[in-house]
Amino acid sequence: MNQPLRVRYAPSPTGHLHIGGARTALFDYLLARRHGGAFVVRFEDTDQTRHKESGIEDQLNGLRWLGLEWDESVDIGGPYGPYRQMERLDIYKTYLDQLVQSGHAYHCYCSEADLEQERAEQEARGEIGGYSGKCRNLSAEQVAAYQAEGRIPSTRFRVPEDRIIGFKDKVREYVEFESNGIGDFIIARADGIPTYNFAVIVDDHLMKINLVIRGEEHLSNTPRQILMYEALGLPVPNFAHLALILNPDRKKMSKRDESIIQFIEQYRELGYLPEAVVNFIALLGWSPGGEEEMFTKEELIAQFDLDRVSKSPAVFDMDKLNWMNNAYLKKAPLSRVVELSVPHLQKAGYIQGDLDAAGQEWVTALVGLNQERMRFAAEIVELSSIFFKEELVIDEEASAVLKEEHVPVVLASFLTQVEQAEAFTVEAIPGLLKQVQKDTGFKGKQLFMSIRSALTGQVHGPDLNVSLYLLGKEKVASRLRNLL
Repeated sequence: MNQPLRVRYAPSPTGHLHIGGARTALFDYLLARRHGGAFVVRFEDTDQTRHKESGIEDQLNGLRWLGLEWDESVDIGGPYGPYRQMERLDIYKTYLDQLVQSGHAYHCYCSEADLEQERAEQEARGEIGGYSGKCRNLSAEQVAAYQAEGRIPSTRFRVPEDRIIGFKDKVREYVEFESNGIGDFIIARADGIPTYNFAVIVDDHLMKINLVIRGEEHLSNTPRQILMYEALGLPVPNFAHLALILNPDRKKMSKRDESIIQFIEQYRELGYLPEAVVNFIALLGWSPGGEEEMFTKEELIAQFDLDRVSKSPAVFDMDKLNWMNNAYLKKAPLSRVVELSVPHLQKAGYIQGDLDAAGQEWVTALVGLNQERMRFAAEIVELSSIFFKEELVIDEEASAVLKEEHVPVVLASFLTQVEQAEAFTVEAIPGLLKQVQKDTGFKGKQLFMSIRSALTGQVHGPDLNVSLYLLGKEKVASRLRNLL
């Protein structure tokens, strides 16, 4: 590229970071880092009806958690600020006046009632709805009459007729639109606040953005924006429109769709690892060169390119995300997985207050026992419930095992060993089990399956020695007495 790459993620601050926005931000970030460019985060907050004051920090926190560091934004500033649209209103007015003075825009005095009536009349005639352009060429007398009524105008862009607006998209290749299908559109409301399509081109120009990556829902905005760039005599940036992310049923995602966890904050709260989420999101529409699917952030930066971004929609596969996060959790240091798990155990009421050294050791053993099986940290509650509940639930398979003839002999012998044991540690328990084998003559499945079924209610499970240690001497003895 002749100019250093400058990309931007520009959300509306209406809530937490959504998975679709996170993908756009990630693709921006990876390209900027690969090409030594700048990643800008700014906020489009002109729609004050949807604005949430916490929305800006919510978005930034989501990006921080994912590890997507930005070069310019509201918190660290930059050479092209401010980075909130509502702090740039004077800037927009200069360009708005230029469009009006050059005849590329005009004041529209139509009220909402006028526009509603116009739409109703078009519908009655079987016509496609759209602004008729009734204020396009008002006389001075008509303008004076409207002003005398106290009407405050909005500003509309004058769309040229019979134009083909084409552009080369970095993902979708060549795209074109007919100007006759667009209609004159509002670029500033009656209160002077610019609309999205106008503000975004001024911001992108002044912030020297030369590649705009966004979702394909913005594709129809692009011809409008190109026309305004041309009218102002400004260079048009490159565009890359990303295909939709579909739900597992291959339907467009809705924010009410509960089959998918849609907000980055939810993944953080559930105890996913950010590097796993980043890895997964990168593969939503982008494919690497080979068969490998597991990438560090540095490896993604080295490989990522828009040439391998698909024009087809990506399907969000929750099972694949859970598989991937499990793979990352298995490799993570146990101390990190413990740190992620403890808040969930506390929330469930399984852990009270701060842990002392013994408690920390016990919880570390608990998490270590389940680390291989956890898809995300919140699952520790379900996976470890047998160690906290007083009442033992015995499943059908375990119940069948406990009816076998040898079981009472094995359990009675083990109870004796437990009651006599001076130490009930992970290291000591194998010795107790070996003594039961010597005393009863039962070994292998007859020994271990009997004890596991009696004490966990399940035939299969993680390491038996650790499981017994976690249950503790008193609970093991109590459960054995109850069964016998």
